[in-house]
Parts: sequence; C-alpha cells; structure tokens
Amino acid sequence: MAKDVGIDLGTANVLIHVKGKGIVLNEPSVVAINNVTNEVLAVGTEARNMVGRTPGNITAIKPMKDGVIADFDIVQEMLRFFLQKLDLKSFFSKPRILICCPTNITSVEQKAIREAAERSGGKQVFMEEEPKVAAIGAGMDIFQPSGNMVIDIGGGTTDIAVLSMGDIVTSRSVKLAGNQLDGDILHYIKRTYNLLIGERTSEELKINVATASPGARQESMDIRGRDLVTGLPKTVTVTSDEIELALRESVNVIVQAAKQVLEQTPPELSADIIDRGIIMTGGGSLLHGLDELLAEELKVPVLLAENPLDAVAIGTGILLENARTKKSWR
Repeated sequence: MAKDVGIDLGTANVLIHVKGKGIVLNEPSVVAINNVTNEVLAVGTEARNMVGRTPGNITAIKPMKDGVIADFDIVQEMLRFFLQKLDLKSFFSKPRILICCPTNITSVEQKAIREAAERSGGKQVFMEEEPKVAAIGAGMDIFQPSGNMVIDIGGGTTDIAVLSMGDIVTSRSVKLAGNQLDGDILHYIKRTYNLLIGERTSEELKINVATASPGARQESMDIRGRDLVTGLPKTVTVTSDEIELALRESVNVIVQAAKQVLEQTPPELSADIIDRGIIMTGGGSLLHGLDELLAEELKVPVLLAENPLDAVAIGTGILLENARTKKSWR
C-alpha cells in the first residue's frame, strides 16, 4: 500500500510527515554546491553547518525565499535527497505528497512547488495553504461554522488567516518573518558597532536576547565578529532593549497585517475569535514577548500553539489521515 507523505517546505526548514509514522525528518532548507562541477555536496543539517564557513569553490545555498522557490533545480535536488534518505521506496513505488504553500502566492509559484514535488518522486501531489494546515496542526477544529484565527510566522513569510467551515475567510501573507528578523539584528549590529557578524550569531541573539515587547526581557550576550574599521576580531555586549529596537519596525508590520485581517473579518466570526483567542504557530512565533504585544495591540487573547515549529507538519499528517473523507485538495 502506498504511503502518504506530508511536506512542510519551509524557507528555513523542511519537515516531512509520513502517514502512520509521524514527523520523520526535520532539516534546514540548505544545500551545499560545488561551484566548479555543480555537484551537490551536502543537504540539510550538514550543509547548514557549512554556511559562512566554506572555501570559495563551495557555496551553501538556501533555495527557498519568502516561502517560494528561488532555485527550482536545487529545491528538486533537496526534496529528492530527503525522500531518498527516508528510503520510502522500500514500502512502495511512489508516494502521494501533500505539500504546503503560503497564501496569496501566484499560480506560477504554486505550479513550481507542485512540479518540484512531482519530479522528486511524488505520484500525486496535492497542495494546501499553510495557515489552514497550521491551524489544524495546532488543534483547531476549523471544519465547524465558527471563526478561528491563526498567525503562522515561518522563516520567509507570515501567514495570517481567519478560518471557518474548513476554509479561509480572510487572509494576508507578508514576506517578512524569522529570516527578516535575523537580518534586522545583523544590520543593527553593523550600523551601531561597525561589527560584521554571521547569520548564526544573529539567530542566537534572536533566541537568547531578543524581545518584541519593550522592557519585557533583560538579557545580554557577548558576540564576536569582525571589526569593519580595523578588520580584526572584536567582542561586544548586546542587550535585549537594543534588539527590541532593532526588530521594532518588522514586528510592527506583522501587527498591522494581523489588524487588517481582523478588520476584514465578518462580525460573527470576530465574536468567535474574541472567545477563542488567536493561535500563533511557526518558529517566528517563539520570539519573546510577541504574543503579549499582539494581545495588547489586537485586544484579543493570543496563545502559542503547543508545538509551534511542527504545527504545519502535524497538520499535514491529520489531513492525510482524513484524506478519504475531506476532498478539499487541489
């Protein structure tokens, strides 16, 4: 019997759910390429460890940008590698694949994602919108005639949607999420301290020091990088208040997008959302103080999903289990 596979093809990570087995793979969306031979040297965690540390003839590429495919061939190679790694071939010839995409992407972008999945070994490829799958994965019953709101903050996109009766009522997708926040920190450190740091350092700052809510966290961290004036290594200490300032503009974009979705929501569903609250999913939702800030700005309770990082992959699993009964796949 053919196994069904759910794929959360994220800008930062790829998660794969196999029906009956749960989440079997969670690796970074990074591929290391030899520039001379165009040969794929490493994929996933192994390739991520090479980011910023490779010689000139090797490049570590992130083939997904803002939730869509930036490099079609590399995405295809990456998916094929992951599916081969899982050795699904021993169970069956070709899997049926359910793959998630951001809302508001163009039909061309949608077609590219579908094609990449087909060419990497999928028999049939179905597509679902990410916030819908994230809501299901976070435990919301979106198939009832009542309003549910989800804010899914991934690596490349923030998808905000109000759902009822199994479908999206109003939604917005902004190309700003975890990666943009890392970039904001990187630029702030460069501007303020004339210090050049790497992506991994800015991500560590985001996790360990950053906050979205002014004064909500008082942490500090020593970071090392290259002084842009002397060219020599240098260490500086950065505080939570500084990082809050660095992220303020981007965080505000997410807040305003959520407000716009609420403003477009029918009043009956708005009443349901006030009762139930808004659920946040995705890695970006783990930013310290973001739930408090959104609750304060939107005047609605905001709750973090139980497994925010895995919500989309868990959602694909639930949809795969119920695939026989719910014919909503495109």
